Amino acid sequence: MQKGLSQGIEVKDQMTSSNDSTFLEFGGPATYRVAVRGKLDSDWSDRLAGMAITNTTGESGEADTVLFGQIRDQAELSGVLEALYDLHLSILRVEIVEDHG
Repeated sequence: MQKGLSQGIEVKDQMTSSNDSTFLEFGGPATYRVAVRGKLDSDWSDRLAGMAITNTTGESGEADTVLFGQIRDQAELSGVLEALYDLHLSILRVEIVEDHG
């Protein structure tokens, strides 16, 4: 990475036909809400950075799961998302609820 460039990710809005995008900064600790398609047992909380796990029903009637909790840094967020990927759960949304950095 070149000196002076910040780490982050560009997120494109796929729900509209526009090319609008948002640049997310990965700074210090923050509280996240992550929504996935599928049911996830609360026993997975330890593997998912201790995030609270709540099972819900989505608008389409399918089972969804919402994870909520504090993530220390980009590496921990990446680990959570990778674990969800390994479980073959589609990630619906990742939100920063409160920035602690």
